[in-house]
Amino acid sequence: MTKSPMKPSHQIGFLLLAAFLLALAGCGDSGAPAQTGAPETEPVAANDQQLIERARDIHNRVIALDTHVDIDTSNFTPENNYTSDLDTQVTLPKIETGGLDVVWFIVYTGQGPLDEEGYAAAYANAIDKFDAIHRLTEEIAPDRIGLALTSDDVREIAASGRKVAMIGIENAYPVGLDLSRIGEFHTRGGRYMSLAHNGHSQFADSHTGEANNDYLHGGLSELGRAAVAEMNRLGIMVDISHPSAEAISQMLDITTAPVVASHSSARALTDHSRNLSDELLLRVRDNGGVVQAVALDVYINEARRVYVAEGRQRLTDEVAAEMDLELLTSEQFEALGADERIEYEAAVTELQTQVRARFGPEVGSQAPPASVADLVDHIDYMVNLIGIEHVGISSDFDGGGGIEGWSDASETFNVTLELVTRGYSEEEIAMLWSGNLLRVLDTVQSVAAGGGF
Repeated sequence: MTKSPMKPSHQIGFLLLAAFLLALAGCGDSGAPAQTGAPETEPVAANDQQLIERARDIHNRVIALDTHVDIDTSNFTPENNYTSDLDTQVTLPKIETGGLDVVWFIVYTGQGPLDEEGYAAAYANAIDKFDAIHRLTEEIAPDRIGLALTSDDVREIAASGRKVAMIGIENAYPVGLDLSRIGEFHTRGGRYMSLAHNGHSQFADSHTGEANNDYLHGGLSELGRAAVAEMNRLGIMVDISHPSAEAISQMLDITTAPVVASHSSARALTDHSRNLSDELLLRVRDNGGVVQAVALDVYINEARRVYVAEGRQRLTDEVAAEMDLELLTSEQFEALGADERIEYEAAVTELQTQVRARFGPEVGSQAPPASVADLVDHIDYMVNLIGIEHVGISSDFDGGGGIEGWSDASETFNVTLELVTRGYSEEEIAMLWSGNLLRVLDTVQSVAAGGGF
């Protein structure tokens, strides 16, 4: 049953803590689906020099594409930018060293209040990020990286010896209530967009509602349904990473083009609400879409996820007790007066600051590590379940991603090495790294142009 919408101030006040805690945990052809499974060959020792050389040759020939890299626009200025080896996981030197060919830079906006002021701030944030990406590719380093809008652009730019930038939109919140902005974002280069992030948007419920079964729309709002139709019309891939399971199911019900999960893994292996259940994975297969396994530790290693979740809660409770702060339920928060809400939100902000400062040394550094092997375990699982044509790779670098062996873009080759070690062929590796995602993009754009699906 659709839950009556909370007032925006109530929603953001209560979800403030929940979204913060979740952030700590991480922040075509539509014919019969192929049944190709992961290779059954015995793994070869990764220190085999001949194997490494073969993997290196394959890595140099395929187009390695990462569908999710976050940005800070302060690193996109003439004085401070990605031509230098900044203290970020992705820079031009790092992607050149690692042999990463295509980077989807993300126009990310955190979820805020569903009101005119919130929409205006979100729109300004989005435009700032669009402008930054264009500045990098058109003014700062056009000789080293170019912006692609189609798969043909990708291949043409890569063949020129340059790296490739593409643009994804994480959270449609900046669209506000004006669907014409989706067209504007398409004109600015956006080629996929998710309808929610950590917190319910005006378009869709977020996966964050799962913990307390606390939803705003019961999946998609009517505006969300209209947004899916508009993305189909324009040729923007519908990104199903971050919305709730019910919202994803409804998107799959109504879309006329394949979808992408830009950075999600398999829930059967790691029980995180951001991962996709077998049921949803099979529906993505039947839709002709693609799921980009993500190198974010708590999404791909169950032992780490459990340790981090329990440690995060323990630390939060400990800091709250030290502050003599009672953490409220949504009902308790809604019962507060206006001044009490302001006071509580200020206290929660201070709680967040203290937990964030202590989380790394007291929890994160003590948790079991996640590695490239864990990432490829998820790739193997999804390949076996839904076919290799429907699986890809993403990092979520500079947004919470990074694992042992692929801690930044300079280590991208290690993913190819693990795939070769497990017996994947060059053709299969090319599909995983970019072929599948570009096929979906082609199909989405063909549907928009009036072609078949």
